[in-house]
Amino acid sequence: MKKIEAIIKPFKLDEVKDALAEVGVKGMTVTEVKGFGRTGGKREVYRGSAYVVDFVPKVKVEVVVPDALAAAVLEAIERAAKTGRIGDGKIFVVHVEEAVRIRTGERGDDAV
Repeated sequence: MKKIEAIIKPFKLDEVKDALAEVGVKGMTVTEVKGFGRTGGKREVYRGSAYVVDFVPKVKVEVVVPDALAAAVLEAIERAAKTGRIGDGKIFVVHVEEAVRIRTGERGDDAV
């Protein structure tokens, strides 16, 4: 199994959710997060004074999928989240050793 974490622009969430549903993802976790990458935040002007916003609001989408579905999920997120502008985000893929559905005790691919 693979856990795929995507940090994306908040306004892209619905498009990513729809793209994941199309490839067969049945559940996900979404968290509002803040951070910055290479750009180090963005410069804003408020009442004539310039300041730097260090942390930019983003959304983190997490899904755990069987290995066979991972490539399709990765491509779906990349396609749906892309604007072609700075700050589109990142996708991370990590191996998941085990998964357990607490209610039924199912394990492995059956649990996701």
